[in-house]
Amino acid sequence: MIKLMVKINKIAFISVLFLFVAGFVFAQQNTTQQKVDALQLYYNGQYAQAIAACQQELVANPNNLDSYVVMCWALVKNRQYAEAEQWANAGLRVNAYDHRLIEILGEAKFYLGKNREALDLFEQYISYVPNMSGRVGNAYYFMGEIYIRQGKYQHADISLTMAVRLEPLLDYWWMRLGYAREMAGSYRTAVAAYEKSLSLNAGQTDAARGRERAQARL
Repeated sequence: MIKLMVKINKIAFISVLFLFVAGFVFAQQNTTQQKVDALQLYYNGQYAQAIAACQQELVANPNNLDSYVVMCWALVKNRQYAEAEQWANAGLRVNAYDHRLIEILGEAKFYLGKNREALDLFEQYISYVPNMSGRVGNAYYFMGEIYIRQGKYQHADISLTMAVRLEPLLDYWWMRLGYAREMAGSYRTAVAAYEKSLSLNAGQTDAARGRERAQARL
């Protein structure tokens, strides 16, 4: 009788242990799936849904840097620049050196017209990561656009040249490089940039007009 009771107790203990482990594994899988879902929603262009998913994750874990990053990416894509600035700053209070948040905060400030602050953030971001990784091409592109806003066309030429070196298949960036060179008076290299833009997208009308203007000045 005692042996039977011991055996029953062992079975009960094993059953409870199994249920506990299964529940823990399920919870971990569910949490991971939520993280994947938020990022996948972003990649699918479902920005409002990605924002909502990240907000739920941050309720569960206010220190989740990945959630801050994905939400800020989605907010910028959704043109909610002030909100992106706010959430990026909140994330940087968790970790002031997260390069992803530094870069997306720079983008938010760019769209808000805060050129000097944005430029400082992009320079900081580039100093943190290798040239061939992350969103370095984006950072150089936005720096080039800021320099165009400021009328510093030679600076813009340098930044946009780096941008297209890292992301050579973006016709719009080549067109903007052509414009910066044209405004700097470098008409021959402007034509080359405009032609590269048109080789990638024959329908790039701004590049076609720019090439015509630059050729007329040769």
